[in-house]
Amino acid sequence: MPHSPVVHLVRRADLPGLAVVALAVVLAFVGEAIAGVSSLVVGVVLGAIVANTGVMTARFRPGISFASKRLLRTGIVLLGLRLSFDEMRELGVGGVVAVVIVVVATFLGVQALARAMGLSSGLGLLVATGYSICGASAVAAMAPLSDADEEEAAYAIGLVTLCGSLSILVLPLLGRAIGLDDQTFGTWVGAGVHDVGQVTATATAYSEAALVPATLVKLTRVLLLAPMVFGVGLAVRRRRQDRGSTAAGGHADVPGARVPIVPLFVAGFLATIALRATGWLSADALSAAETAEQILLTAGMFGLGAGIDLGRLRRLGGRPLALGLVSWIFVAGAALVAAVAIT
Repeated sequence: MPHSPVVHLVRRADLPGLAVVALAVVLAFVGEAIAGVSSLVVGVVLGAIVANTGVMTARFRPGISFASKRLLRTGIVLLGLRLSFDEMRELGVGGVVAVVIVVVATFLGVQALARAMGLSSGLGLLVATGYSICGASAVAAMAPLSDADEEEAAYAIGLVTLCGSLSILVLPLLGRAIGLDDQTFGTWVGAGVHDVGQVTATATAYSEAALVPATLVKLTRVLLLAPMVFGVGLAVRRRRQDRGSTAAGGHADVPGARVPIVPLFVAGFLATIALRATGWLSADALSAAETAEQILLTAGMFGLGAGIDLGRLRRLGGRPLALGLVSWIFVAGAALVAAVAIT
């Protein structure tokens, strides 16, 4: 069943876990201020620590689950307020086409890598979505339509945050070694780094001038989140209807067949893009919304991190980590080719 990201009454049973989430969010932002690491990354790490050190008892699980679903999806809705259709026009038709090609190529390519490594289609879909669009937020948007369980979703989050964080250290060094100018480097980062915060950090580590093209290209990628989820949702719905027809003698109305083409929170994401385009919101309102978005996404990342079972991940072996690293190199290479081509 689809879940509303906004309308949900907090139950008394959620409160202890939400208190832990609130503390984790504060610590994540402190960590970001001190170490310069995205609060989303810190949130995932804190969640994994809590989950694997015996701290998280059954009492805290309902509230932490609330954060990983409702709060995270509300944060994704607010993410739409970062986008402006006017900014996309500055990129030009050629630039937009190049970004779309990179997104589609990496989305399909990462899934092909996952299949070649013998990994589940659900994990492959989530990693591909996170790497090609906007990191952890995209994984969360696609998760309801995938066959991945919560641990695989958390693992996908871990991979995109790990490799996106590596980009902050590695890509500026490579850019200087190659001799890229600010425009080309910024375009490369915007096309190849996963999370919006990681894009900002990587670009500014190179130069302030690289930040503008990096942000523009990145937000263009984020804009592709809704059509990608729409396409996958349509495919999943048709596939489950076909299975239902076969199993029920021609009747597709079976449990699981009615998958929403666009989850409610993704529709909300589109609505906030449209709201931003009206120009009705002041700069202060947009700034406040961005702060709320970061708080909610950090809370959600903590909740997803708390779903990581390191014991099970060890049993999965090194293939998922290999998928993440190989995919990171693949996406960076495709993005570099596109950046050189359009600048």
